[in-house]
Amino acid sequence: GSCRHREYVEERNPPIMSTDDHRPGNAPVTDEALVAAAHEAAQHAYAPYSDFRTGAAVLTEDGTIHAGALVENLVFGLAMCAERVALFNAVTASEAKPVALAVSAPRTAGTRTFPCGPCLQVAIELGGPDMRVLAATPDEEGYDETTVDELAPGIPRRRGGPAE
Repeated sequence: GSCRHREYVEERNPPIMSTDDHRPGNAPVTDEALVAAAHEAAQHAYAPYSDFRTGAAVLTEDGTIHAGALVENLVFGLAMCAERVALFNAVTASEAKPVALAVSAPRTAGTRTFPCGPCLQVAIELGGPDMRVLAATPDEEGYDETTVDELAPGIPRRRGGPAE
């Protein structure tokens, strides 16, 4: 028999752009470049059940972009949101603190889609309440900007850790 994952991988677009694609020389990463990385990551989403192709990109304080895409599973609890994939990729690749998170997703109820509660909980743990969040929609210009704290003011926080 054939492996569905292998078929999926072969159908995918070219690899997600690297940080160098966004930063000519040592120029700082712009919000637009971070959003572009999230849009590109969304093209790699594995969303056979919802077709809600979501991508995310995390900027760390060292100027590196870490991308992530939604990965669904037949068992809903095993799916992983793009935002957490990108945040976990940032932790895996670097000790630098996340400072911004861009999300690319279809609109939800007519408005731009922001991270869910569990993703905000991970974001506040790793980046803190002032971590910037940029929400963009594929095929539309611009993005909406806020912070983790503005999206989830009452969310639990670590005391004495990097999120404070």
